[in-house]
Amino acid sequence: MSKATQHVADSHDLIRVHGARENNLKDVSVEIPKRRLTVFTGVSGSGKSSLVFDTIAAESQRLINETYSAFVQGFMPTLARPEVDVLDGLTSAITVDQQRMGSDPRSTVGTATDANAMLRILFSRLAEPHIGPPSAYSFNVASVSASGGLTVDRGADRTKTEKVTFNRTGGMCTHCEGRGTVTDIDLTQLYDDSKSLNEDPFTIPTYTGDGWVVRVIRESGFFDPDKPIRRYTKKERHDFLYREPTKVKINGINLTYEGLIPKLQKSMLSKDPESMQPHIRAFVERAVAFTTCPDCEGTRLSEGARSSRIGKVSIADACAMEIRDLAEWVRGIEDRSVAPLLKALQHTLDSFVEIGLGYLSLDRPSGTLSGGEAQRVKMIRHLGSSLTDVTYVFDEPTIGLHPHDIQRMNDLLLRLRDKGNTVLVVEHKPETIAIADHVVDLGPGAGSAGGTVCFEGTVEGLRASDTVTGRHLDDRASVKDTVRTATGKLPIRGATANNLQGVDVDIPLGVLTVVTGVAGSGKSSLVHGSIPAEEGVVAVDQTPIRGSRRSNPATYTGLLDPIRKAFAKANGVKPALFSANSEGACPTCNGAGVVYTDLGMMAGVATPCEDCEGKRFQPSVLEYRLGGRDISEVLAMPVAEAEEFFREGEARTPAAHKILDRLADVGLGYLTLGQPLTTLSGGERQRLKLATHMGDKGGVYVLDEPTTGLHLADVEQLLGLLDRLVDSGKSVIVIEHHQAVMAHADWIIDLGPGAGHDGGRIVFEGTPAELVAHRSTLTGEHLAQYVGA
Repeated sequence: MSKATQHVADSHDLIRVHGARENNLKDVSVEIPKRRLTVFTGVSGSGKSSLVFDTIAAESQRLINETYSAFVQGFMPTLARPEVDVLDGLTSAITVDQQRMGSDPRSTVGTATDANAMLRILFSRLAEPHIGPPSAYSFNVASVSASGGLTVDRGADRTKTEKVTFNRTGGMCTHCEGRGTVTDIDLTQLYDDSKSLNEDPFTIPTYTGDGWVVRVIRESGFFDPDKPIRRYTKKERHDFLYREPTKVKINGINLTYEGLIPKLQKSMLSKDPESMQPHIRAFVERAVAFTTCPDCEGTRLSEGARSSRIGKVSIADACAMEIRDLAEWVRGIEDRSVAPLLKALQHTLDSFVEIGLGYLSLDRPSGTLSGGEAQRVKMIRHLGSSLTDVTYVFDEPTIGLHPHDIQRMNDLLLRLRDKGNTVLVVEHKPETIAIADHVVDLGPGAGSAGGTVCFEGTVEGLRASDTVTGRHLDDRASVKDTVRTATGKLPIRGATANNLQGVDVDIPLGVLTVVTGVAGSGKSSLVHGSIPAEEGVVAVDQTPIRGSRRSNPATYTGLLDPIRKAFAKANGVKPALFSANSEGACPTCNGAGVVYTDLGMMAGVATPCEDCEGKRFQPSVLEYRLGGRDISEVLAMPVAEAEEFFREGEARTPAAHKILDRLADVGLGYLTLGQPLTTLSGGERQRLKLATHMGDKGGVYVLDEPTTGLHLADVEQLLGLLDRLVDSGKSVIVIEHHQAVMAHADWIIDLGPGAGHDGGRIVFEGTPAELVAHRSTLTGEHLAQYVGA
């Protein structure tokens, strides 16, 4: 069709962004073609997520929310308009990000994808014996029955009492309350039973001899405080451990005494371990063992739900199957009365297999999924969708994927595009960059050194360009000629965690060991589930950093403590003055630097605090200086500048310098000390966590996919860091798919050959050169192609 005859509606074929200033973006203007696959590249922290997620996707979501009534908007998250001059040609955006799924013990792969809901309906229709509605097969619904009088008020003198009964059949196991595990507390970790209450027997944090908690136990009158705990009578032991809350009077004050176990359950064991202080979390991990519920054998379901079957399969059996096996079983059910349900369930299960997650089971807790697995689980509801002309936004969809699986992911992205959708992908892997129709490269650096568009065009154009990404796009590592010799070994015998099939392996110490294999082959089960958690093993996994807008690199790494003390010492005042979360905070904004105005269903407005001008501290605090700088100027410094500042001269602070050194080591020299954690990218958070753990006194470092979110150029720096760790006498074990890291290893352990029950075995052990020479595994094939062998 010629331009002259083109319908005006067909002319809107670009998403135009002009003057984007979100986070570190510097007036970015780009034009993104619709119905094409556009990949956004650039070093970690260059502004990719700020442009794609915080500008384009956020504005699309905000505009859609505005189409609802004010009443409905009141129940929705309020979104502020991004900092951008013009955003034109937007379509509805569906974002599939890397946010880990909730770690609620009741959330499983089945509940998160609605597959469980469909299975429950199927069993309520076809299973024998029939036990009730779908809720009777749900481990999140308890059985309840009640009866009584209900008073109905119908106006003056017309009240009427009606007798009502209520019954609800649920499938929850009553013993473990649908969690599948029960807590078993090791009493020897709580107290020394050879001591009496007067001899301070407790080994629980905060249970000190002169504290109120211990005084209530000691002076409750239920025990002789001089009698050793092991000599308590049966009643005294019951009162000590399990007594119900009872009012007692101590020194004329009314207090409540409660047995030790229920008290600990409420105060420590009911909290999310991630939110605990480190010393309390260490105590909980030491004192509490989670064991499989003896009543339901870990299935979470009541006896009735487990006994109701279709053929020989109960709903517990169905949820425990690998999804690819479950898909085959569902395919064998023929009953026209539930045909539409079977078709929908079949499609969901087939989508799992198609996306490479057929090795999961529906009863897998969603909190145990890796970042890549969680992202692919979220993709499932979009596969086979009839929607077209929408914008799909993906955040590194190849995370956690073996090179063998990346091709499959690429095919899915292309299929979404070919249905007439706009696909925007933030990505570092050259295999995915290669399939792009259009590339936007941001940089040139990270943080304040980034935020500009370095290149826009085709993949060939990017290759020819002189940008950081262009130069590194065809990087190929070579296999080491000589490898280090192991100084010892870490034996693992008969490992059976998850899908491991009685694995015996010796992990060499004193070298760089890479554990690899396709997604779901058992790598994390072997490394995290089988390496004995002895002193000296430092594990840096993929759990996200928790932090509010008040948290920043200085608070997270513990850097702020030595800085506050240095300021306090130089000025002869209290350290608390130099914390924006304590005494030194500006009273107007409470140390936040901004004042939030809630506007109901419209987005709240954050305006810089007029009193402290966004500096977060009281004016009097800013008069105190160290090395010529006040505390707000120090927190505004990038790590690299602060490292020089605290190295020598008047501001010399060895404790602060050591932490800054580690931050620079992991490639975070551009971050400012006071930058809120909420603004960091996934790769930056992972490296911040690594820098924090580098200070731990440990001989063995276990890193879970440290290249997550890293640009090709940053991988070189990471390899240098791993080398320095090994050369300083540490043993480094890395779970990784990146071929450059594999080629750099001294020793490779390859698991497979497939995923799920097709994996869980060691298929290769040896040096990278031997793996390339043999080409006996999928990893060997891909590594040989990568190094050009």
